[in-house]
Amino acid sequence: MNVLVINAGSSSLKYQLLDVDTREVYAKGNCERIGIDGSFVGHEEMGGEKQKLEVALPDHKTAIKYVFDILKTVDKPIGGIGHRVVQGGWYFPESAIVTDETLAQVREVAPLAPLHNYAEADVIEICRDMFPELGNVIVPDTSFHYHMPEHAWRYAIPRDVADTYHVRKYGAHGTSHRFIWRTVHEMMGDKTHKLVSCHLGSGASLCAIQDGKCMDTTMGLTPLDGLIMGTRCGTLDPATVFYLSREAHMSIDEIDTMMNKKSGLLAVSEVSSDSRDIEAGAAEGDEKCQLALDMFNYRVSQLFAEMAASMQGVDTMVFTAGIGENAPEIRADICKLLGWMGVKIDAEKNAPRSDEPRVISTPDSAITVMVVPTNEEYMIALDVEELLG
Repeated sequence: MNVLVINAGSSSLKYQLLDVDTREVYAKGNCERIGIDGSFVGHEEMGGEKQKLEVALPDHKTAIKYVFDILKTVDKPIGGIGHRVVQGGWYFPESAIVTDETLAQVREVAPLAPLHNYAEADVIEICRDMFPELGNVIVPDTSFHYHMPEHAWRYAIPRDVADTYHVRKYGAHGTSHRFIWRTVHEMMGDKTHKLVSCHLGSGASLCAIQDGKCMDTTMGLTPLDGLIMGTRCGTLDPATVFYLSREAHMSIDEIDTMMNKKSGLLAVSEVSSDSRDIEAGAAEGDEKCQLALDMFNYRVSQLFAEMAASMQGVDTMVFTAGIGENAPEIRADICKLLGWMGVKIDAEKNAPRSDEPRVISTPDSAITVMVVPTNEEYMIALDVEELLG
């Protein structure tokens, strides 16, 4: 079955057309700066050279139409469309076929992820209108975390407030963490029962997975919680919001923008939100860049232990996503901080870049350490095939 996977943002739209059975990617690309001057489409086919096409994209409907026009040249029939949805809220314990009801639910929970869900719902609606013969499937990032134990997801605030306004830990990156478990279990079999998945990128989260079930994760009500990220502050004292409101006379929107878009690695390094730029700065002796790396690595090691505690043990650790897959020095530093837990990695196995899942720990390491490139698109496509196939 050929599935078109769509990941829509407020001003962007990523797509990938792949065969679920062979995993072959026929085409993929991204529409950027939708509704903004200078919009363009980046497109590549069958692993060929990526082309950048400057084209006016005033809205998502134009972008979707352009994507389908491009895909006509690929000449591969589309069997269904899978939509990554950031926030499934209290409605989606698993992926679901798009209906009028499920689409309305995506919009209802949008206040939990306003920059994403509204755009995603709009794109789903556009696809239904333009191509009514194709089935659509919602694949929420939060579904994998939906059934974690209540003691992990419930917050210690009055129950009537929490339940009325659906305030709980939802997590994120669930589709990626689900793919990591699936891949590792296929490789390691019964050697893996308690896994901590470390999705480290511009957005970052850890997830404790015991025999395929999420036991806890580091992101909370929103993706702002947990680790230090590219521009997000991660966990801090919630009273910081009240303090800045009173003393700095900052509005809620100003604090929201600061914590989501002006904090994290960017704020500490004062150089960039990109770990590659920060690593380069640290190598040149920039103390702020080094501090940003030290803080990031410390928080990963600290929360790794927290995730292990949720399972009362851990046998496997996996690095994935942009930083996790491509930054051997950061992996090495994090594992060094976890040396007290018996973590040991092989420097030669850790160094090379590879698109294949691999073990990088030494034979005598107390925890098996792996690098596994994530593939959220494939997981979404699998759900589409299961629900529409």
